[in-house]
Amino acid sequence: MRTLKVGIASYSDMKARTMAIARGKLKPLPGDPKVWFPSAESLVKVLSDKNRMLLGTIREAEPKSLAELAELTGRKTSNLSRTLKTMERYGIVKLERERHGRVIAHVPYQSVTVDLSLRTPERRG
Repeated sequence: MRTLKVGIASYSDMKARTMAIARGKLKPLPGDPKVWFPSAESLVKVLSDKNRMLLGTIREAEPKSLAELAELTGRKTSNLSRTLKTMERYGIVKLERERHGRVIAHVPYQSVTVDLSLRTPERRG
């Protein structure tokens, strides 16, 4: 079973982590998250109940186009396209773009785990 491990870190924490890796001061461990969200709120939006149902539909039905997926889910194609592009940026789905503009969504994971620090969040503005 493939599991996607996600973490939550502020932009400044992620920048510091990336710089430490680039400088060789930090070596990512195999169990470290592969995908990072800037806040718990952003994670909840992307993996809402409605979107998790969408991911399940993609995994089970394996629709051959966004139009077919729209028909299966009752969602508009434009809404699906926007949602799936966001999920693709986070690595949750893979979008296969075929000739003639057809897009096929794939979900390469069966589950998602979250690595969440319980430290005090950074205050903004």
